[in-house]
Amino acid sequence: MAGHNKWSQIKRKKGALDAKRSKIFTKLIKEITVAAKEGGPDPDANPRLRLAIQTSKAVNMPKENIERAIKKSEGTEGNYTEVTYEGYASNGVAVFIKCLTDNINRTVQNLRTMFNKGNGSLGTNGSVEFLFDRKGVFVVKRNLELQLTDDELLLELADGGAEDVELDEEYITIYCAMEDFGAMQKKVEELQLEAETAELQRLPKTTVAIDDPDAVRKILKLIDALEDDDDIQKVYHNLELTEQVMAELE
Repeated sequence: MAGHNKWSQIKRKKGALDAKRSKIFTKLIKEITVAAKEGGPDPDANPRLRLAIQTSKAVNMPKENIERAIKKSEGTEGNYTEVTYEGYASNGVAVFIKCLTDNINRTVQNLRTMFNKGNGSLGTNGSVEFLFDRKGVFVVKRNLELQLTDDELLLELADGGAEDVELDEEYITIYCAMEDFGAMQKKVEELQLEAETAELQRLPKTTVAIDDPDAVRKILKLIDALEDDDDIQKVYHNLELTEQVMAELE
């Protein structure tokens, strides 16, 4: 029976991963459809669509799914509204939410329910936006064929508008001002760096550190619920996970 139990655990884990992948695909399909509707179906002439396709390929979305999402943009089925919402989780943690929805009433009702269950509150526009900076964030794979030292690479990226760069063995994370996003995108392409993600994000100006692991669990549960909603594309927050709390959560 031990083998059976192990197989059950594997199936449960696989089911959870498959469900997560399905959610990611759903959100990316929406982004591709909206990008194609907004800027046309040609990724070479549509930077937003090109990035959405790159991100989809990075998570191994099948080519036919991408093509169907672009085709969807030609009809009325892909009519989504881009809208943002703001609120607070417990302990004063600010939450900024980006949505793509075909039913705003449903989205707002779902948000209110999730915030109420999580002991938080849905706020008005502008209630937390000022706590975040809008920055371009690129996560790219290192190009081993690129004949540049790290110092030379940093100079090239700074020339493209990079404000900060984090280097590790496999990936490079680049931060730039929102206004420099297009220039940074061109620089990344010029250096033949493959972007895993490239997007405008809301980065917190200040963070909220909480010592109580139970309180952190409740906030993370709310954030997970928000990220799991099909209408929600991105969730940004200013919760700081300290090493001490992370150790207690594991």
